[in-house]
Amino acid sequence: MTWPDYLVLFIAILGIALYGVWRSRKNRDLGSYLRGAGDTNWLVIGLSVMATQASAITFLSTPGQGFEGGLGFVQNYFGAPFALILIAAVFLPIYRRFKVYTAYEYLGTRFDAKTRLLGAGLFLFHRGLGAGITIYAPAIVLSTVMGWRLDYTIIGSGLVATGYTMTGGSDAVTHTQKVQLAVIFAGMAAAFGVLVSRLPANVSTHDVMTVAGGFHKLEAVDFSFSSGKRYTFWSGMIGGLFLALSYFGADQSQVQRYISGASLRESRMGLMFNAICKIPMQFFILLLGVYLFVFYQFARPPVLFNETAWKQALTTSAGPRLTELERQFQTAHDEKQAAIGRWLDASHRGDSTKAATSRAEAASANDRETQAKKNASKALKAAGFKSSNDADYVFIRFILRELPHGLIGLLVAAFFAAALSSKAAELNALSSTTTIDIYRHLVKRDDAHYYKASRLFTGLWGLVAIGFALFANLSENLIQAANIVGSIFYGVILGIFLAAFFFKRIQGTAIFFGAIVAQLIVFVSYFRLGETVGYLWYNVIGCGLCLALASGLQSALGQRKELAS
Repeated sequence: MTWPDYLVLFIAILGIALYGVWRSRKNRDLGSYLRGAGDTNWLVIGLSVMATQASAITFLSTPGQGFEGGLGFVQNYFGAPFALILIAAVFLPIYRRFKVYTAYEYLGTRFDAKTRLLGAGLFLFHRGLGAGITIYAPAIVLSTVMGWRLDYTIIGSGLVATGYTMTGGSDAVTHTQKVQLAVIFAGMAAAFGVLVSRLPANVSTHDVMTVAGGFHKLEAVDFSFSSGKRYTFWSGMIGGLFLALSYFGADQSQVQRYISGASLRESRMGLMFNAICKIPMQFFILLLGVYLFVFYQFARPPVLFNETAWKQALTTSAGPRLTELERQFQTAHDEKQAAIGRWLDASHRGDSTKAATSRAEAASANDRETQAKKNASKALKAAGFKSSNDADYVFIRFILRELPHGLIGLLVAAFFAAALSSKAAELNALSSTTTIDIYRHLVKRDDAHYYKASRLFTGLWGLVAIGFALFANLSENLIQAANIVGSIFYGVILGIFLAAFFFKRIQGTAIFFGAIVAQLIVFVSYFRLGETVGYLWYNVIGCGLCLALASGLQSALGQRKELAS
């Protein structure tokens, strides 16, 4: 990066933070700090809900997911529109009728104090971890490729988000998010335009689709019933439905975004905006990754996109082995590139036999290239170099190598804007839940005291998230790591809320102990079974277990009362 890039980055980040403070300057009481002024229109709500979920992980890692696995990851979101419709129809009216600050307040009204504390506790635990991942994920990639110190990157981005959230509360989060999304989408659109322009002049859109399809990158829907596959139509429709129901309907970081609407109608329209736009947005980002894959079929890619670690490893005892693997990789890539040229030429001439033969040759060379890449990754890890999945570095490398200066700064600003956006929403939600669902029950004071306490808790949770990020170490693709953490907890949390909304027979004691047992079973199942069960299914398993155990326990408690009487 050069000084124009740093100038764009500095202006964008400072401007966003100052705008958030300015827009929320009049919020000086508990209600406006936690819920906002209550006059937010549907578009701002919709953008805020979208920005809360679309963290820097989304924009850094999802293109890498598309590069590596194609469009199949989009199935993860197939259930989201149906979940948002159900939330708008059922969850939202209840939250507004009870005028809650947090979703877990409703659990206290419907069940009892211990169930409210359980729901709040599960949220605080998993969202506290999530806030750390939100900071760590982009920091590990950006610090690596740019040569910044990781700890400084984590601390800097964490303190900026904590600062304006602590100052302005919910409105600061909501209004900065619309600006952050504008920066993000402008940067992503510009990157896509540059990517298309960098393809060879004789490669048409049809050729891009031919190559991508030939390497199975366009297989967006898989109707198989294998529970071990991470992404299928069924896991997305069922597991994704449960995940989205819990995330959008029972996660305070999202609930807090839409209960601030000026009316029930405005809040519902904000949710419907996301129901319509969520899948197309994710599809576009994955398609960007597919285009990156095709681009690197014609340009020479590195063996590993984490080139900083690669260059450092070359100076160690692993250097000779890595050099040999690089030679193998480049030979295979050159053979693949030549085969792709013959394949496309045959396709243009209508020679299907020659095209099929050349395609098979390209696939064979790609297998050798992939194997060399895997061996290089293993050699790098054996030499003591640990990092997140190499696919997470694909998009940022393209940005730094192919985009003009100034635009590079805009894209880096977009990543930081996304990190600040989701981080601020998480801190706001963690503070609200801590203040309303825990602190207010322990300390009986007036709202002025709770307002000050909520600001303090925002700062404390910011420090906790920064501390976790400083010690984090992820090997998963970052977008998948975030979804895995959520899936372990979200099913049980959703089970508690579904019992509250739809199972009037179930009371507090039954759901409390049923949820605890269900969560323990999910923990044990995930760490013992791992990827033999796709992680999206844990949302269904956790929810089903919670409801079944609570229902059975309620029946047993009812029988005991009858016998006692």
